[in-house]
Amino acid sequence: MSKRLTSAAALVATAALSLSGCGLGGGESAGESKPTVSTGAEVKGEVSLQTWALKPKFTTYVEGVIKAFEAKYPGTKVTWLDQPGDGYDKKVLSQASAGQLPDVVNLPPDFALPLAKQNLLLDVAAADPDLGKDYVEGGVAAYQFQGQDGTFGYPWYLNTDINYWNSAKFAAAGLDVKNPPKTFDELLAAAKVMHDKSNGREYLMSRLPGIGDLTNAGVKILSDDGKSFVFNTPEAAALLDKYRDAYQAGYLPKGILTQEYLGNSKLFTEGKVAWTTGGGNAIQDFVKDNPSLKGKVVPSPALDTPALYVQGLSVSAKTKNQAAAIALARFVTNAENQAAFAKIVNIFPSTKASASDPYFSKSDGTPESEAKVLAFESLAKAKPLQPAIISGATNDFINQQISLAIAGKVSSKQALDAAVAKANQLLKQ
Repeated sequence: MSKRLTSAAALVATAALSLSGCGLGGGESAGESKPTVSTGAEVKGEVSLQTWALKPKFTTYVEGVIKAFEAKYPGTKVTWLDQPGDGYDKKVLSQASAGQLPDVVNLPPDFALPLAKQNLLLDVAAADPDLGKDYVEGGVAAYQFQGQDGTFGYPWYLNTDINYWNSAKFAAAGLDVKNPPKTFDELLAAAKVMHDKSNGREYLMSRLPGIGDLTNAGVKILSDDGKSFVFNTPEAAALLDKYRDAYQAGYLPKGILTQEYLGNSKLFTEGKVAWTTGGGNAIQDFVKDNPSLKGKVVPSPALDTPALYVQGLSVSAKTKNQAAAIALARFVTNAENQAAFAKIVNIFPSTKASASDPYFSKSDGTPESEAKVLAFESLAKAKPLQPAIISGATNDFINQQISLAIAGKVSSKQALDAAVAKANQLLKQ
């Protein structure tokens, strides 16, 4: 299931949005020349910072960070802009088109990509050689796009998925929740056991595969130059075939292909399935929404490579105060400030130094604490599993074709061929 970390105020999974094709032009040739990077300049003067839906809930925090920055760099003045959650993509587009992008701007990777293509964002790795040493690899990689030379954002706050299992349903099926599935094939085998032991009344799985699952199966999604989709491979078809066979055997609820499907997490919360994925703090929501789950939810690491959801800060290529903009982006995202933010919001910091912070790395033995630590430890190897270039419309069409294949209405190869053809058509637009 495709999702992306949104603003801290929302902290919900959403379909990816894209600015491409909305007025900035279609390719690099329409943009300006690659911006130059100046290093070693004195940090002083005015600089603007734009965040996404942090007022009023996090006003005290942000104003505190700004005050500390201005104290560290005497002679600086930060103007803080905060945009509402709804329509943020359009607001950023409007600012970029008018040449009024703030110096430092909160952009998830899929918002940053079209601006990077137009040379409207600074290559922060060129301006800050220590970037790769100080931030987790997956967070930095999220702002490195196929076909684009550079790194176009500082990773800010992160999240990832881990597995959650219903121990009561595992016990009823004779499965060991202390040794849950660790691979997709083990998951399928456990789903069969649960189905057979309950005479088809209980389900382990209740989700369809998406681009992230193809990535985890070793399927190449984009060409090396980032200009075309190439995921219609035999390996991808084989994965869809496994899901189709499991669905037709009754290991997945029939409703997952209907409009009434509420999502894997919702079915898990309602006690209708025995497995879901979620962030490190999801266990708290499961128990709050269904108190009967208390003591029954057991976390474990994600199957294969954990998905990484990223928010970051990018620097405008047109900033007139590059030194202060780089310093501000790094200051907001340093280990101390990220840790303070993560302790008031259910997210994780992106700095390598945070690995030694016991708040994230030490468990008190409760399932909630175990889940948080598991998720935090996963960040070291987590990666974005879906390319930022996939727009909401593209993702919707891909999922529609996958659903047709799982339902057996078309072959897996036909579904993938159609998905790639449409995705490439939309990419050209």
